[in-house]
Amino acid sequence: MASQLGIGLIGAGRIGRVHAENLAYRIPQARLLAVADVYAEAAHKLAHDLGIPAAYPDHRRILEDPAIQAVVVCSSTDTHAQMVEEAARAGKHIFCEKPIALDLARIDRALAAVDQAGVKLQVGFQRRFDPSFQRAHEAIRAGQIGVPHILRITSRDPQPPPIEYVRVCGGIFMDMTIHDFDMARFLMGDEVDEVYAACGVLIDPAIGEAGDVDTAVVTLQFANGGLGAIDNSRRAAYGYDQRVEVFGSQGMVTVSNNAPNAAVISDAGGIHAPLPLHFFIERYAEAYVAEMRAFVECVLHDTPPPVTGHDGRVPVVMGYAAKLSLEEHRPVRLSEIE
Repeated sequence: MASQLGIGLIGAGRIGRVHAENLAYRIPQARLLAVADVYAEAAHKLAHDLGIPAAYPDHRRILEDPAIQAVVVCSSTDTHAQMVEEAARAGKHIFCEKPIALDLARIDRALAAVDQAGVKLQVGFQRRFDPSFQRAHEAIRAGQIGVPHILRITSRDPQPPPIEYVRVCGGIFMDMTIHDFDMARFLMGDEVDEVYAACGVLIDPAIGEAGDVDTAVVTLQFANGGLGAIDNSRRAAYGYDQRVEVFGSQGMVTVSNNAPNAAVISDAGGIHAPLPLHFFIERYAEAYVAEMRAFVECVLHDTPPPVTGHDGRVPVVMGYAAKLSLEEHRPVRLSEIE
């Protein structure tokens, strides 16, 4: 068994830099050998900043390198499936940011290529690796709260993304709620049968003009009868709001927001505590390291990836069901999307 995994990174944007820094500085079992980006300047800058040996404008240079056994796909969403298929054909193991694609048939072709090549694929749902959510998951699996009955997920951003991004991201369900769909399956340990979405444009009319919504409540019906509710907002005045509650037959587990510190000051003017961490890079810093370490270890030890291609596909199905529910003002079963 090799002691280090040679890795190539495709995509030198914001999330690419996060993964590159973790691979370069925080995961000794990984050796980041190359970065590629269609914007050559971005690739060269990242390579220079982190001491990565090679930088290319063409990702195929990475796929042709025999010293690279795995690739991390952080390119634009519309290229993910292509990169997965090409990497699989090249015999590389793959970590791919979510979603694999916005089209189910395209996802299925990519997953078929992975299966045919016999390589590993892990999808980037980093919230599963957050220490607090991991602890909640473990408690539920261990039966500490009995049978899960009700799930509540709150996920609110500090501010909306640029309108240019809203127009191409696939909508709130595919861009934002997709993480919550994954967390719902992860925490409840069950599949969702039916969704119902109620949404509005309450923050910025331009988001509605772009064909999307900025505020949503999605209810879930699980196969075992459990119920779930997800609420999303594109803007929370107090910061990045990420909370979970799972209520069961014998108890409850909750996860609250993370803050820069835990100090609470009480004085004559009131009780004061810090606002939540500002956004996802800060909130999930530990989770990003943990998910990439898990990917490296699953390749080195030849174990199944903790977040599979199937796990990457189901939230997209849920996103389409939520979208159809919004359009037709009715509950939608996931079997309708299939």
